Amino acid sequence: MKYIFFSFFVLRLFASDEFITKDEYAKMLYHNPRGIGCHKCHGEDGKGLELGRYKDGNTTVIIKAPNIKNLPFKRFKEAIEAPRHKLMPQYFLTDKEIKTLYYYLKKEDAK
Repeated sequence: MKYIFFSFFVLRLFASDEFITKDEYAKMLYHNPRGIGCHKCHGEDGKGLELGRYKDGNTTVIIKAPNIKNLPFKRFKEAIEAPRHKLMPQYFLTDKEIKTLYYYLKKEDAK
């Protein structure tokens, strides 16, 4: 019994406090932040995708998700917390989750 306790103590001492890395968590959150993933509209790189198009008379109207890659953090956070248009889903994310999403987009810049 003494050896089992000691083994557990040693393993716990050297084990990581994190189950997944920050990078893994950020990617997971970008792909599933409680509902439809950000990548479905903003793309893997955050630069925005064409969501659809329709004709308005002789004009073709293109519906495109905005580029979120270069937004300042304040604007990024505002867009998530209070979307101004009906296409953006309402997410109820914590401050930490919003910072993690922002980190993910900025991290992808560095690649």
